[in-house]
Order: sequence, then C-alpha cells, then structure tokens
Amino acid sequence: MPGMYSACPLKSRGRLSFPKKRLGQHFLKDPNIARIVAEGVGEGDVVLEIGAGRGALTAVLAERARLVHAVELDAEIIPELEEAVRGFANVRIHQADALTFDYGRLDPPPVRLAANLPYNIASPLVLRLLEEVGCLRILRFMVQLEVARRMAAAPRSKDYGSYAVLVQLLARVRVVHRVSPRVFEPPPRVWSAVVELERRGPVPEDCGRIRELVLAAFSSRRKRLVNNLPDREAAGQALRDLGFGPDVRAEELEPEQFARLAGAL
Repeated sequence: MPGMYSACPLKSRGRLSFPKKRLGQHFLKDPNIARIVAEGVGEGDVVLEIGAGRGALTAVLAERARLVHAVELDAEIIPELEEAVRGFANVRIHQADALTFDYGRLDPPPVRLAANLPYNIASPLVLRLLEEVGCLRILRFMVQLEVARRMAAAPRSKDYGSYAVLVQLLARVRVVHRVSPRVFEPPPRVWSAVVELERRGPVPEDCGRIRELVLAAFSSRRKRLVNNLPDREAAGQALRDLGFGPDVRAEELEPEQFARLAGAL
C-alpha cells in the first residue's frame, strides 16, 4: 500500500533523492495531474500544500497563488523542494509532521488546500483539517481511490460508514478525477483519485459529540442502530421522532440525520 505521493517535475535538476520505502514515496511524473490538483487556485489565494516532496506541484501553485505554505516531513528532500521553487518569493516551506503541525500559526492563514496527501495518514488528516482548520474553504487533494470512495459513499452502499458521515457533515464531496498508477515512479499497486471538498459552513460546536455518536453507531454494522448506543430507550425514541423504526441500521441514516440524532440525545 502506498504512503506519500509527491510531485516530481519531468526535467531533471541533477541528483535526486531516492523514494523512501518507509514513507511509501511514489513521485508524480505527469505534470497534467499537478495542474488538475491545482485547478481553481487564483492569484488572491493563500494555499496550503501537504506532502510537497520535490516541489512540482508547489511550483504550479506558486505560479497561480498569492502565497503557498508547503509542509513536508522528509528533511532530506527539502533541498530539492527549495531548488524547485527558488525563483518564487511566495513560497514558505515548513518541515513538519502534518498530523501534529500547528496550522493555527500559519500567517496569513490558508483558504485552500491543494496537495498530494501522504496516503498513509490521509484519512485522519482530512478529518483533522475539516474539524480544526476552519479557514480552509476548499480542499482539493489526491488520495487512494479506495479512500476517495469512502469519503463520497452514499447511504446503504458498501463503502458508506462513519468516515463518510463525518466528512460529509462538514463538506460537500466530489471525486473529480481517477489517476492511473502509470503516472508515478515507481508505480503503486492501486489507482488514485483527485477529490474536492467544499466546506459547508463553520464547524459545529458539538462536533466532538457528533463524532462519538457516529463512531458508536457504526461500531457493529450488523446490529440494530439502537443497540450500538448507550441509552437505548432515549435512542429509540429519538429515532422514532426521525421517522425510523426499531430495526433501522446505521447505514440507513443520512449524515444530517446523525447530527439531528446527536442533538436529540
């Protein structure tokens, strides 16, 4: 399973670092994909990029945006990233772990994400960005196709679960492009996808409580929903008020119905 997918320009800049197996790095060799990820970025935008790698996407973003905050964990690849954007004064490089980085310190704050996300942390990272980095209005990124399907899944489908509910409560999800393994060096074993999330509004104050309920609701998919919740009597009444019978299961509820259920409980 691949981990970090970083953009790599087609033209050689001399000696390049080798992809690291421990990071699961696969470098993008098709500049068209970089442009697809960067689509929508305008000259007034402050953009966050996570997993900047060798900087091919970073350079595309720098050509379009007012400012780019580029976050990269791999210290050994930073010199190549700096070389890729040497001609741009509007790029700030942050050598950091994306899962623990303090995004609140970014000044000016980013309004868009455009990135080839580190695949091994993409799922929790996207949720963290949606829940904690409220300044991001649009998130456009590349992940494994399997993860993209889980984000965009509809109720009653096999991919629909707690992750789809939590993401869709906070953003509108659109899978915009499938990406072949052939555009990477070395090619991964799976297809990828470019996903765009449009934030629905401010993060709800009870976001944490909704998350706990959703995770509990999907803790055992074979059970009736009411049996997965701590107060079965109150949950049963709340579900009846929402128009559901006693045998309803978690995958039958729309994301917004989970928010209403959390409010009722």
